[in-house]
Amino acid sequence: MPRRPRTHLDDVPLHIVQRGHNREPCFFAEEDYFTYLHWLGEALKETGCVLHAYALMTNHVHLPPPHGPRWYRG
Repeated sequence: MPRRPRTHLDDVPLHIVQRGHNREPCFFAEEDYFTYLHWLGEALKETGCVLHAYALMTNHVHLPPPHGPRWYRG
């Protein structure tokens, strides 16, 4: 059964989770983590997004939303 479409609300931060296919590894070497963080940093600069924290695990990534009344850049 396909996944239902996600709800998106403008100006509401999202908790993003990225998983490897069939929960297989996303990262195979230490350099992969550094490369991912480099690309993530580039994407944040290009989009003006703010990242509160991150967690990189072997087979998935968590990008939780910022907290507090000034979670957005402004």
